[in-house]
Amino acid sequence: MDVGVIGTAGGAEKYRSWVANIRKPILPPEKGKPENKMLWPGFQAVFNVEWPEKPFAFVEIDEAELSRRIRSENRHEGISRAVELFDTAVRKYLRQEDARPPLLWFVVVPEEVFLYGRPKSRVPKLLQEKSTLALGKRGAQSILSKGSLFIEEMEAAALYEYELNFHNQLKAKLLDTGQVLQVVRETTLCPDAEGESTRRSLQDPASVAWNLSTTSFYKTGARPWRVADIRDGVCYVGLVFKKIENARGTDNACCGAQMFLSTGEGVVFRGAVGPWYSQTEKTYHLSREKAAELMHMVVESYREIHGYAPKELFIHGKIEFSDSEWDGFRSAAPAETVVVGIRIRRQSEVKLYRYGQNPVLRGTAIIASERKAYLWTVGYTPRLATYPGREVPNPLTIDVVRPSGLVSMETILNDLMALTKLNYNNSGFSDGSPVTLRFADLVGEILTAGPVSATAPLPFKYYI
Repeated sequence: MDVGVIGTAGGAEKYRSWVANIRKPILPPEKGKPENKMLWPGFQAVFNVEWPEKPFAFVEIDEAELSRRIRSENRHEGISRAVELFDTAVRKYLRQEDARPPLLWFVVVPEEVFLYGRPKSRVPKLLQEKSTLALGKRGAQSILSKGSLFIEEMEAAALYEYELNFHNQLKAKLLDTGQVLQVVRETTLCPDAEGESTRRSLQDPASVAWNLSTTSFYKTGARPWRVADIRDGVCYVGLVFKKIENARGTDNACCGAQMFLSTGEGVVFRGAVGPWYSQTEKTYHLSREKAAELMHMVVESYREIHGYAPKELFIHGKIEFSDSEWDGFRSAAPAETVVVGIRIRRQSEVKLYRYGQNPVLRGTAIIASERKAYLWTVGYTPRLATYPGREVPNPLTIDVVRPSGLVSMETILNDLMALTKLNYNNSGFSDGSPVTLRFADLVGEILTAGPVSATAPLPFKYYI
């Protein structure tokens, strides 16, 4: 586990303490839900690899300077300048160090950064630092649309192009470096520190160890598990759309695609920015040309990995595909590839009840027709002897909206059940949504967290 640390001196100490703890067994909580009562046996016992307490590399962030920056009265300036500290530190390390960088960077942030680094956060007036920006948001928008002869004005205006989110902005800015990040709060690593345990509700230490260790193991290039009995030659694609809040002109949304293979690898493709969002219909659709470009990238990436085109290509979305959009997708796939478009929604139009105390079994399906079904991806799980929920579970509504070739509904539902187990961001038994759509919103946020520019396809681990 080659893990580097970027953070304050206190954050680095909390990291070392946490790693020391997860190298040993951690007992489950005495009270709590049955699914949370899981012993953590130790990192090496789980993954058969050592995680040294001493980080592979350490880049220190000045705590006082970080605190001063994040508390700026101008939120755009505060978050951007705080991100700049970490961004500059990583780039300096890559530029000056002879040794290779670590496989994963733990970005350990103080609670103050999390508290004031979110979209709707506000710094109390008594704690605010005076802003050095003389440019407001309205003036910045004017400069960004019309330009300016002064470099200082353009630099100040550029701060307003980034989302008010420390996590998303940091990941977006460092995508071009090829560095994998795990952003974690100091209070996650050390919740018992004085004054910190009362500020938030945390998972128990054993659950934190399971979840954070699993995603870290995955982000270093390994796979915690793989799903058995997945068919070869199958490619699953989830469509990603994100509306651009400060859009200039008609280009109001960014599109992308998440590709997942039967082995669990995931790749994110950034599509074009364009007028994809319809204000009247409240929905997103690509042009035929851009749909073809996006799917061409997916098919060629699959071909590079396997040496041949996919035999079956499933495109998952939350909305229906327009005729021109589907023509674009289909034109990018080889003639021998079976292409299927599936709309997946979670709705409460159907309820299913069982006699007794337990809800419907996870994996139950009602097949209404060859092109419509209801699938309960959450429910009572006999192997775990529990249902991890409070309300009667709702099914996913599955609509095969664009069939191309013969694929049975049972096959589609089996695939979707398997895809609920491919979330390597935690150690959960399964998710309620297939991984193709589970992180669509998060990926879209990072794709649009700053000025949208063309980037090469990157593995999924860069975005979660």
